Amino acid sequence: MLAISLFTFIVLLGIFVFVHEFGHFIVAKRLGVGVLTFSLGFGPKVIGRKVGETLYKISAFPLGGYVKLIGENPEEKLKQEDKVRSFSHQPVWKRALIICAGPFFNFFFGVAIFFFLNPFTILTAPSISPHPVIAQIVQGEPAEEAGLKSGDIILEINGVTISKWEELSTTIRNSKGKELLLKVKRDEEIIELKVTPMMFKDDGGEVFRIGIMGMDSDQKIGPKFEIGNGFNRTLQFMKLVIIGVEWIISGKTPVRDAVGGPIRIAQLAGEQAKKGLADIVFLLAVISIDLAIVNLLPIPILDGGHLLFLAIEAIRRRPLSIKQKMVAQQIGLIILMLLFAFVFYNDITWHVLKGAKQ
Repeated sequence: MLAISLFTFIVLLGIFVFVHEFGHFIVAKRLGVGVLTFSLGFGPKVIGRKVGETLYKISAFPLGGYVKLIGENPEEKLKQEDKVRSFSHQPVWKRALIICAGPFFNFFFGVAIFFFLNPFTILTAPSISPHPVIAQIVQGEPAEEAGLKSGDIILEINGVTISKWEELSTTIRNSKGKELLLKVKRDEEIIELKVTPMMFKDDGGEVFRIGIMGMDSDQKIGPKFEIGNGFNRTLQFMKLVIIGVEWIISGKTPVRDAVGGPIRIAQLAGEQAKKGLADIVFLLAVISIDLAIVNLLPIPILDGGHLLFLAIEAIRRRPLSIKQKMVAQQIGLIILMLLFAFVFYNDITWHVLKGAKQ
C-alpha cells in the first residue's frame, strides 16, 4: 500500500509540476522570451537533453520544478542581441502573463479533466430518465459515505417522487440536517440509502448539502454541456478551497483535519488508485485547482508574490530594488519553510492518530 501511495503521489506531482511549468514555458516562448532550462524537480540532473538553447531535464528532488528564462535576474550580464529576448527587459504586462500562465494552466487543466471525466461519470448513466441523475460524487461528503455512486438515479426522498434536479436540491437544502431516505435506481436494481446532509456556509447564509453534482434527465449530453460543466465544477472547487481557508481562520474547521501535505496526499492517492482511474483523475483535478490558488497567494517566491512585485512596479513606474526584492523573498522563504514544517508536523500527527484509531 505504501509503495502504491508513494508511486502514485510522485506521478501526480510530476503531472502537476509539468502542467504548471509548461504554462510558464509556452507563454514565454510565444511572447519571444528565451528559455534556458525546463526542469522537473530540483537539484542535480538525473537525465536531460539540450534542444536548441533550452535544456530539458529531470532533477533528483521531485518536489517541484522550474523554468529558467534569459535575463530573469535583472543584474545578469547579457549580450546585446539577447536583451530583446530577456525577461527583465519585457514590459510589465508581458511579464505578468508569463507569471500567471503557470497557475492558469493548472486551472484549465482542472477544467479539461472534468471535461474528459464526464464520459466516465455521466455518459455511463441512462440518457433518458424521468428523474435526476447523479453525475459526480464529492469525496469525503455525506453522499459518498452513504454509498451513492455516479450514474445513480434518484427516484424518491422520504417517499416523495423526485422528477427534477431542482426538487432534489430544494429537499436537501430544507432538510435542516435531518436524515433522508433515498430510493435510488442503480443499473436495474432499486436500493434504499440513508444520508444526512451537512451544513455549508454560502454567501446567502447556511445551507445543507450531501455532496453530489448532476443534471436533469431532459438536459442534453454533449460537448456544450461537458465544457460548461468542466468550468462550473472547477469554479465550485475553487470556491470550496477559499471557503475552507476562511473556516480554518475562523476556527470552524480544525486545522489538523483541513490541512494536508505530502504524506496525506500520498495516502489519499493510494486509496484513489485502488478505486479506479476515474477516482484518481478526479483527485488530480482537485489538487491541480488547489495548486493554482496556492500559487497565486501574494507571498514572495510564489507566482502571486512576483505579481505583487509587478503591481508595485506598475504603480511606482519603476521596479523595486534588488535589495528590496531579496529581503521580501527571504521573508517569503521563511513563511514557506514554516508552512512546510507545519504541514509535515500536521501530516505526521494525523497519520499517528489515524493509526491509533485503527
